[in-house]
Amino acid sequence: MLTKEIAVSATVFPVLFAISIVHLLNDTMQSTVTALFPILRDSLQLSYKQVGLIAFAMNMTASLMQPVVGYLSDLRPRPYILPIGVCFTLAGVVALALAPHYAVILLAVVAMGVGSAIFHPESSRVAYLSAGGRRGLAQSIFQVGGNIGSSLGPIMTAVLFVNIGQFGVIWFSFAAIAAIVIQYYVAGWYSRQSAQPRRPAKPKPAEGQKTGLTAAQIGWAIVILVFLVFTKHIYMSSISSYYSFFLIDDYGVSVSHAQWFLFAFLAASAAGTFCGGPLADRYGRRNIIWFSILGTAPFSILLPYANLFWSGVLCVCAGFVLSSAFSIIVVFAQELLPGKVGLVSGLFFGLAFGIGGLGSAVLGWIADATSIAYIMKLCAYLPLLGILAVFLPKDRSAPRVS
Repeated sequence: MLTKEIAVSATVFPVLFAISIVHLLNDTMQSTVTALFPILRDSLQLSYKQVGLIAFAMNMTASLMQPVVGYLSDLRPRPYILPIGVCFTLAGVVALALAPHYAVILLAVVAMGVGSAIFHPESSRVAYLSAGGRRGLAQSIFQVGGNIGSSLGPIMTAVLFVNIGQFGVIWFSFAAIAAIVIQYYVAGWYSRQSAQPRRPAKPKPAEGQKTGLTAAQIGWAIVILVFLVFTKHIYMSSISSYYSFFLIDDYGVSVSHAQWFLFAFLAASAAGTFCGGPLADRYGRRNIIWFSILGTAPFSILLPYANLFWSGVLCVCAGFVLSSAFSIIVVFAQELLPGKVGLVSGLFFGLAFGIGGLGSAVLGWIADATSIAYIMKLCAYLPLLGILAVFLPKDRSAPRVS
């Protein structure tokens, strides 16, 4: 059984809210990429495969770099890399707004991917350090900012990009500047934590003594968690990249109207993310992970066959239930591998980005060969694989902070 050490430090909410706000700003800027998809498809005459490759370029850059950044931060904390990472995002935003050709768009999103690769593992470590005994809550507060930022993408399409076009992205440079300022403050707090004198090192117990599990059990649990991230983010990718096209092509709604449906899904995802962490602290990590992913299946399977109204309702339900899992998966993995917070954060955030980008590219290729409706039906069954969560080790709910 997975056990947890009792934390005696208090939760540092100002720092948690600060990194959550930066996460909101970071993912708002990233969401401009997917928000531009309908605009770029028409203005540059792009195929679905080319649309998918834009997401692939950004997400795979972040995916490959994040475990490296996390591993290096485990070796030696690098607080002031936090504002530097947002500088890459700022460069990407400006380049995306001004990009005249498809190749320049790819370069712009790669720069944004580098910014995210630096931001996520180090900021997740800050959430871990400031959590006290409420790791599920802390990770949820951190991640809900990102979910809210992602949910703003469809609104930007409906309100801003449909009217202004690609150049409207330039306004988000102000969000990048604000994020740089906040990250400088967070880096100062992080630096002070790293500089605090430490007690003499005690002999470290073996992994099995820390978690109550053997190395083989830990390895198997990590494999299951990775696979659950795979199923979750392929489905999320199918909705975030192609649901608006599904509504436009199959229901005949306008681009602006379709974006409001996508916003509802992403807003529900943000609410689910916020609720998942505290529920896991109370009822256990495995129980909520299992409920979250497998519980999405009834909604996802019915969604492609519903009328327009019920499609929206089912999409909201699927987004809320499914998104309650990811913050818990990260905390679960961090507790399985204590002392490797940066590596675990980088690995799982990297997987999320990589799977999302790869999923967008592969699904775009399949959509060109078949149809968007086929994509919706194909991905609907992925949440059924959440049943694998039953093989995760049992855990206890977190003890209260003393």
